[in-house]
Amino acid sequence: MGGSHTRNSKNGRLGNKPEWLKIRLNPKESFYFTRNKLKALGLNTVCQEAHCPNIVKCWNNKTATFLVLGDKCTRVCRFCASESGRADKLDPKEPEKLKIAVEKLGLKYVVLTSVTRDDLPDFGSNHFGRCIRAIRELGVLVEALIPDFSGELGFLENVLRAEPNVVCHNIETVKRLQGEVRDPRFSYETSLKILKASKDSYFITKSSLMVGLGETKEEIFDAMQDLRRAGVDILTIGQYLRPSPNHLEVKRYVTPEEFSEYEKAGLKMGFKYVAASPFVRSSYNAEKAYEKVMEVSF
Repeated sequence: MGGSHTRNSKNGRLGNKPEWLKIRLNPKESFYFTRNKLKALGLNTVCQEAHCPNIVKCWNNKTATFLVLGDKCTRVCRFCASESGRADKLDPKEPEKLKIAVEKLGLKYVVLTSVTRDDLPDFGSNHFGRCIRAIRELGVLVEALIPDFSGELGFLENVLRAEPNVVCHNIETVKRLQGEVRDPRFSYETSLKILKASKDSYFITKSSLMVGLGETKEEIFDAMQDLRRAGVDILTIGQYLRPSPNHLEVKRYVTPEEFSEYEKAGLKMGFKYVAASPFVRSSYNAEKAYEKVMEVSF
């Protein structure tokens, strides 16, 4: 494919990262303030767990994506930096701890996500709902980035009843690569089912794709169309970056120009907001995306 950095013909490996993937860090006082408050309360963030490249920028702006239901996932995805293994017991005080953190940090928009908890009878859906309600009591907007709950719509309803402002579930990659990239217990069809059910319940919905895993442009466009058929409002597309040598290799570095092509195509398909660029992640500029959808919808 043209318009991307591909493998070195001598050793089959990618060369150095291109200039557009080099981060210039500039931590400010608010970064350390956010880090220290979260540590003091014993809360997890996906910013840390997923080695997010935007952590300094977001924490400088006193924003964070909270990780609930513990920090160990019962599934093993080959792209994800989160720790897998036997999960800990749920912290019944977690909703209140979140509420305190959000209030102390002065947040107006919060993203809540979680590890997948196949070990729990309700997959953690009731606890997730309680966390949403605790934050909503402050009058703060909440985006719920949820697992698939194994496609059980009753468990999805436990989250929806808490009335998050946005329901997000990521399909992560194109249909062909699902089995290679995600844990086998995930499926493309189940992810679309969860998204469609959320939209059918009149929620703003959102999903995300990673690129650079070996997919073709045609497969990306097909996935985008599938998400639109499921009624997804917000789409984010970003470059996959390998968290460690034990994770999937990056097959190519997608250029900013190609990301721009996806963004334009997504808007033509009918998404109400599309963010596509190398460092875009699901939660990046989440409040901006929500505001744009509200502006377009009402």
